[in-house]
Amino acid sequence: MVGENTLNINEIRNAARRNAGHVRRTPLLTSPFLDEIAGRQVYVKPECLQHTGSFKYRGAHNAISQLTTEQREFGVIAFSSGNHAQGIALAARQNQTPATIVMPSDAPQLKIDNTRALGAEVVLYDRESGDRDAIGAALAEERQLTLIKPFDNEAVIAGQGTIGLELANQAREEGIRNAQVLVPCGGGGLTAGVALALEHDAPDLTVHPVEPTGFDDVARSLHSDRIEANAQRTGSICDAIITPSPGQLTFPIMRRLCGAGIVVPDEDCLRAMAQAFTRLKLVIEPGGAIALAAALFHRHQIKGDAVIVVVSGGNVDAPVFTDALNRFA
Repeated sequence: MVGENTLNINEIRNAARRNAGHVRRTPLLTSPFLDEIAGRQVYVKPECLQHTGSFKYRGAHNAISQLTTEQREFGVIAFSSGNHAQGIALAARQNQTPATIVMPSDAPQLKIDNTRALGAEVVLYDRESGDRDAIGAALAEERQLTLIKPFDNEAVIAGQGTIGLELANQAREEGIRNAQVLVPCGGGGLTAGVALALEHDAPDLTVHPVEPTGFDDVARSLHSDRIEANAQRTGSICDAIITPSPGQLTFPIMRRLCGAGIVVPDEDCLRAMAQAFTRLKLVIEPGGAIALAAALFHRHQIKGDAVIVVVSGGNVDAPVFTDALNRFA
């Protein structure tokens, strides 16, 4: 297993240089209405405004920009429920390399359609019975494709870590100290990358992964000090952050740098989506809203006078978004 020592702050800073001119620097947003609900100052970093509607473009662009000429000619393959898929598809198109994406058949139709529209070939599989790793490995071998994993890939983690670099600078600008940073967490690429960046540039900011009820493998892993797996693969509206278990690369980083995980039910994610739209005019998908839901509705699990929330994505199908607004706006 590759250890975390091969991934450091220099790799994240190199990723920021590679991504310069391609990745959007997302702002920190505030609302007094959200502060009142949370009982503290809430800062929201909306990666739903990033290219392809999620943070995933950061890691995808950093990874693909480092491919050799031969690798680009053959193409890349990735597996994703949709956000990594779109990030890879766009970065591949920009670098003129073919992309094949293995996606679960129950992924939001918007994500499937967008991935195809960006020029990638989409291979669908059944999330409950299929093995995306096996499907991806077979296609990679058959077509000589370079596999870019959604979170257990050093270039991807470094790319996601550029969010942490931005957060550190923005926290200094705002005079934020000793805040908790809440991050939506699936396999841990975003969480690990942000934690690594903040360790060096803002060590008083503590990262906490946030996961949906029933899919809290990272929270349980941090508690038991070993990698735990989820018993099921489906059953939450937070499709973007449902993974079998933490990554082999990401877990050691999270174990060393992160605070305890926070677990949030699906309904609170819908409530957070409605609040984000009403107060910040943001469109957020359920998994992308889960850290905001933790800040707003699970305040007893958070310490301090300020909390920073990463909104990881906004690729939500219209019926789900409409349901959130109809019920909670």
